[in-house]
Amino acid sequence: MSLETPSAVVTAGAAVFAESLVGQAVETVPVAWRPPAGDPAALAAVMGDRRRPGANARAVEAMLATRARLVDVLPAAQVLHLERGELLHAGPPVTWERTSGPMRGALVGALLLEGSADSPEAAERLLRAGAVSWEPCHARGAVGPMAGVVSPSMWMFCLRDEATGHESWCSLNEGLGKVLRYGAYGKEVIDRLQWMGAVLGPLLQHAVRATGPVDVTALVAQMVQMGDEGHNRNRAGTLMFLRELLPALIGSGFPTADVSDAVRFVSGNDHFFLNLVMPTCKLMSLAAAGVPGSSVVTVMSRNGTDFGIQTSGTGERWFTAPANTPEGLFLGGYGPEDANPDIGDSAITETAGLGGMSMATAPAIVRLVGGSVADALATTQRMYDLTVTENPAFAIPVLEFRGAPTGIDVTSVVRSRVLPQINTGMAGRVAGTGQVGAGLVTPPMGCFTQALDALAASVAPPDMRRPGPG
Repeated sequence: MSLETPSAVVTAGAAVFAESLVGQAVETVPVAWRPPAGDPAALAAVMGDRRRPGANARAVEAMLATRARLVDVLPAAQVLHLERGELLHAGPPVTWERTSGPMRGALVGALLLEGSADSPEAAERLLRAGAVSWEPCHARGAVGPMAGVVSPSMWMFCLRDEATGHESWCSLNEGLGKVLRYGAYGKEVIDRLQWMGAVLGPLLQHAVRATGPVDVTALVAQMVQMGDEGHNRNRAGTLMFLRELLPALIGSGFPTADVSDAVRFVSGNDHFFLNLVMPTCKLMSLAAAGVPGSSVVTVMSRNGTDFGIQTSGTGERWFTAPANTPEGLFLGGYGPEDANPDIGDSAITETAGLGGMSMATAPAIVRLVGGSVADALATTQRMYDLTVTENPAFAIPVLEFRGAPTGIDVTSVVRSRVLPQINTGMAGRVAGTGQVGAGLVTPPMGCFTQALDALAASVAPPDMRRPGPG
């Protein structure tokens, strides 16, 4: 037996080994390997669960089969049964003592809008005293961008998947800058919300009812091929949606000035369609939820303090860790010290394969959130390693119409230590500030290791008994 110099060596870990081989003219193939995060025993248990492959397949099949349609526009009091003194918010549950600045600002603004308080100070006193209750939007099947605060008088988009009967809701998008969802609550914010309740909501309700259900899933599929990724770029989606409703708006019989103001507001707000993409993605996640043994992520959300996820196999249980702060581009006069940690239910778009997961389809997004076109392409390519399947309905032209990476698998995240990419707006850290920029962020790994532990605990131990003689 003789030893021969290998033609090539695969190297991992310390670079000094590879460098010594290169010095001896041996071809090396470096592999960027790192040990998995979390408990190796939990990872082995979940990956060894015989239910998991079939359960994950069922979960993602249900996601891909979802067809979201906008069926109505109604006040939250009617569709979410919110009563005076009840509010919803983005992210996992959070107490007043732990709320972030933008969340506090949005809660204060909602009480001013509802007339429950006549000043920010009075609103804070009510919130601090526990005279107002609030719970996550996800607890009622809804979603809310940024702070995500919903109060009874706010008008909601109502979406339904007829095949499953699932419904989801989202408020109307206010635009950018000093808006409630970014924690601002000045007079201009309240005036805008009151106009949306008195004029925009009823107009959209009439247009949707006159037009008939709007196939939002089809609009999302089209916009992905037109350069929108569904989270921070929704320009094509907004204009296509407006085109669907415009005939009914013009023929509504509402005052011409109101129709003109509404059309101007929607067409001038590129993010308007985000609030339809989000409940569309929520319907996809609802379809995938509750499959025993599935390690597919069904919710990613943040409240400005904590980041939380849910998985198909663990139901509505939250797994949380401190939210990271986005890095990106800032509006004039603001910098990194002004940015609050990550906030909003809008990461439901990434949960369904859009947003940061599909940045390759929207290279122009890098002008808003930072990075380069090459970064956007590389990011989406990397996300395929974390997901169970691809969504052919959300086809990405620059990748030869490859479907969006869909169905984030907890085990893939923990094994690789690669985290899902999210692109997002940034809210000011101080209540009342509003938007300070936009950027990129990832979830904390702790959410996924906690979910992995819970999934491992649900795996039935193997039957180690040996059959007796005879």
